[in-house]
Amino acid sequence: MATITALNSTFNNDSLACTNLYDHRSWAHIFLPIMYSLICIVGFLGNALALHVIWPNLKKMNSTTLYSANLVVSDILFSLSLPLRVVYYAKGFHWPMGEGLCKAIALLFYINMYAGVNFMTCLSVDRFIAVVLPLRFSRFRKVQNVKYICVAVWVVVLMQTLPLLSMPMTNVEESGHTTCMEYPNFEKIENLPVMLIGAVLLGYGIPVITILVCYSALCYKLRLLAKSNKLTEKSGRSRKAIGVICAVILVFVVCYSPYHVDLLQYMARKLQYKPDCSELHNFQISLHITVCLMNLNSCLDPFIYFFACKGYKKKVLKLLKKQVSMSFSSVVRTSPEGSSKDVFASEKFHMNNRTCQKPRSSMLVDDE
Repeated sequence: MATITALNSTFNNDSLACTNLYDHRSWAHIFLPIMYSLICIVGFLGNALALHVIWPNLKKMNSTTLYSANLVVSDILFSLSLPLRVVYYAKGFHWPMGEGLCKAIALLFYINMYAGVNFMTCLSVDRFIAVVLPLRFSRFRKVQNVKYICVAVWVVVLMQTLPLLSMPMTNVEESGHTTCMEYPNFEKIENLPVMLIGAVLLGYGIPVITILVCYSALCYKLRLLAKSNKLTEKSGRSRKAIGVICAVILVFVVCYSPYHVDLLQYMARKLQYKPDCSELHNFQISLHITVCLMNLNSCLDPFIYFFACKGYKKKVLKLLKKQVSMSFSSVVRTSPEGSSKDVFASEKFHMNNRTCQKPRSSMLVDDE
């Protein structure tokens, strides 16, 4: 108890020394709510569509679709928590909803982050096995075994995130604002730089290396296959594998890399010396931007489903064609040049066109 009191006292003294940590709220309370609102809407709709495609075909799932389904569940849960983050940022970094709800939101955030990283790594390994080692390790792609792997991944994710429940997530600032899930609220933890550097290496470093190795080996294998067999390039299997890996790499580069690199460099500096208030404020700003980028993963994950899940790709293309068709029809109906004479001419053209196409249509039926 004495140690905890001493730590709290030290933290409070440090926080009093730095009064500029949230000086950027003048623009952040507009920019961040807009960004998180867009992430919430786009991410929810994209993943809801994926769930709509996957759910009716649960009994026909393969390994790739199963990993994607777990990503969908993680992203949808995360999207449902974002409205509260929007309120928090709109109020200028003020959380009026209590410690318990702040911890719940933090838990969903970190679960989404680690689940996203781990399941994207699984997707990359799955594509690697499918193309490079299809016979030797095919058992790892059997649906029953993949279910066990998914359960194991969720267990690992919970082990990584549940300790957060024992940490204080909120802090009352001098200004009267109650902050939630902000970096300064964690500075009371002993050996924080070492812990965070370890978390970055385990939670980001190992998955990135795994994905890059899989990608390199996969590309090399496909190049060899293309040289030995020209028909390989025409098969959808190779394009699907490349599409999945490229989408995963894109999500990692755009979403996860800036945050983890930012965290790593600041913790490395913190081990060498105590950063001043100006450095801590700059780190706060960079964290708010890189965390926002990381949350974009829930919007970009549907691109992975687009390449990985055949049903999702067909559904998206069908919806796009339908939307284009509806837009075109709307333009024709509202066009000022759409006079009765033009409409009559258009109908005549279509009738003549159908008449001309009739013999060809009959011939095609005869051919079949």
